[in-house]
Amino acid sequence: MKLVIAEKPSVGMSIAKVIGATERYDGYLEGNGYIVSWCFGHLVSLCQADAYDLKYKNWNKEDLPILPQNFKWEVTSDKVSQFKVLRKLMFRNDVDELICATDAGREGELIFRLVYNEAGCTKPFKRLWISSMEDQAICEGFDNLRPGHDFDNLYDAAISRSEADWLVGINATRLFTTLYGRKLTVGRVQTPTLAMLVDRSDAIKNFVKQKYFNVHLSSEGFEAVKEKIFDENEADVIVDKCSGQTAVITSVTNNRKSINPPKLYDLTTLQREANRYLGMTAQQTLNATQSLYEKKLVTYPRTDSRFLTEDMEDTARSMVEIVRKLFTFGKASTGEINVKRVLNSKKVTDHHAIIPTAEVAKAKISELTNAEQDILMLISKQLLCATDSAHIYMDTEVLVTCAGEEFKAKGKTVIENGWKSIERAYRSYIGNSDKSDDEKEPAELPEVTNGQTLESVAMSKSEHFTSPPKPYTEDSLLSSMETAGNEDFDEDTEKKGIGTPATRASMIEKIISCRYAERKGKQLIPTDAGITLISILPEVLKSPKLTADWENSLMQIERGEKNAEDFMNSISVFTGNMIRSNMNPSSEAAGKFADASVRETIGKCPRCGSPVYEGQKSFYCSNNDCKFFIVKDNKLLSSMKKKVTKTLVAGLLDKGRVHVKGLYSQKKDKTFDADIVMEDTGKFINLKLDFPDNNNH
Repeated sequence: MKLVIAEKPSVGMSIAKVIGATERYDGYLEGNGYIVSWCFGHLVSLCQADAYDLKYKNWNKEDLPILPQNFKWEVTSDKVSQFKVLRKLMFRNDVDELICATDAGREGELIFRLVYNEAGCTKPFKRLWISSMEDQAICEGFDNLRPGHDFDNLYDAAISRSEADWLVGINATRLFTTLYGRKLTVGRVQTPTLAMLVDRSDAIKNFVKQKYFNVHLSSEGFEAVKEKIFDENEADVIVDKCSGQTAVITSVTNNRKSINPPKLYDLTTLQREANRYLGMTAQQTLNATQSLYEKKLVTYPRTDSRFLTEDMEDTARSMVEIVRKLFTFGKASTGEINVKRVLNSKKVTDHHAIIPTAEVAKAKISELTNAEQDILMLISKQLLCATDSAHIYMDTEVLVTCAGEEFKAKGKTVIENGWKSIERAYRSYIGNSDKSDDEKEPAELPEVTNGQTLESVAMSKSEHFTSPPKPYTEDSLLSSMETAGNEDFDEDTEKKGIGTPATRASMIEKIISCRYAERKGKQLIPTDAGITLISILPEVLKSPKLTADWENSLMQIERGEKNAEDFMNSISVFTGNMIRSNMNPSSEAAGKFADASVRETIGKCPRCGSPVYEGQKSFYCSNNDCKFFIVKDNKLLSSMKKKVTKTLVAGLLDKGRVHVKGLYSQKKDKTFDADIVMEDTGKFINLKLDFPDNNNH
């Protein structure tokens, strides 16, 4: 009997159906020589610091750094029952082999190995490695199971990543929290990402706009321009001396150019374009794509490759034909299918690019969620674009001389739309109004010739201002995360930027949940708390070089080129040095943090005792694990023409009730006095009226 362990119940059930394990039991299925069970994501996690010494229950900087010789792991409290199911199955006498069927990647490997090790299992295991949940892919995967220990390096990289993040996160968070007397969350990936948001915010705030002028020359529908003249007097002189004069076209240059089709999607590029086209967050995109993968409609999402392997040529061609017929915008794809340009086995590591599967042909698309439909169409659009022809156009540049001044006109004439026809049809189909790419393209010029004269030209000037940098969107932030730190490495270094395709979305969400940044439409804006945090942290924790260097090291561990123990020793040394170097903050840093009004303590949280702060929409507990908050938009108080103020909340936190005068009764059209009482349901905080003196309101 073989025990198959999947990452999620839904995946386990899909596998069980294919391999014939159809008898259902509590927490697993069985049949045809297989038992199929599952984890619920991570069943085993790193212990808290106090598992090593009870003194760590209290946060004291004198106890830092915390550097365990051997890390301790424990079963997550709310997943104990499923762990017991798995352990019991592992030790069944008739089970002689295990099959690791968790997601085929670093974190999937870690999930299985931790459960296997925590259970104390020593039975042999093999690895299922697939890039699609289609029945055929599962069957082929079971026909080609690989020895489990072939992936020991992948496991070493995964556990090193987890333990290294624990070391830096636990020590840095405790150090800076104790130094500044308030909960500050610091992390290897989170902090450099936040620093990028803060740096961009600073650049925008410090930007000094400059006025400049463009001078326009026009004659019978033809216009040329002399751009960016920062001296208005100079612009006026040019207008005056050229007005009514004869201009001569001194150069007409035509260049035939082409824009090749885009590559297929890896996860990061998919997340970026889903944000740009659809306004979806990186996490929403990952969730929808993962769900489509589990429904067998797209291939494995957590990939960093944008190519397919050469042996997938027929599969890719058939998928293009299916998608052309399936979606309305597919009708724009009518030319010859060029599959070879998306094939490159050398550029595929663990998983190939994300494409739809043949299952979409028989799927009921209308029954998918809106997010799933949007992502499926976006992935399909990319497959069509990537296998279509180039966009070909004639680029024209005309130089005009008048009274000794030179003006320039640019134009573009499309020769073949190619893949851009599909992109425009897709945009039209989804009702996307973002025409930014097209707006930058120059219009077609009227026909002119070299040496042609333009009589009595008209002149004008237009006023403009230099533009500040744009705030980050998830699209642009993901792009920057992907390439951050590249300048610090040699050309032949494998660059991985901040985080991985699988983790970048969760990092963005964590920064927002910690209230270090907030979303304003598509923009990501650092909060005062986030700006202040970055201002007091040392450069080594803010620089993307640290995490980019780690990602390269982890990739080397995966390939067996670097020793995991050496890597962890270097992290321990780094952590110790970081603690010693920052034990005593400068008075300037302490002052910056003390001046941050966003951190003003309103009172103590009645649930956990942590400080309560004022946010934009609520008063909230500073402890991210505590869900205590009081919303400002309280319907009860609003109906009585009162607001949830700082003073009111401070009183409620102190005594649980506040006496308020001048409450308005709509029913009786008069005011009255009463106590506002805070009631904690355990989930929500309700505000209620109380009349201790039984006065008639």
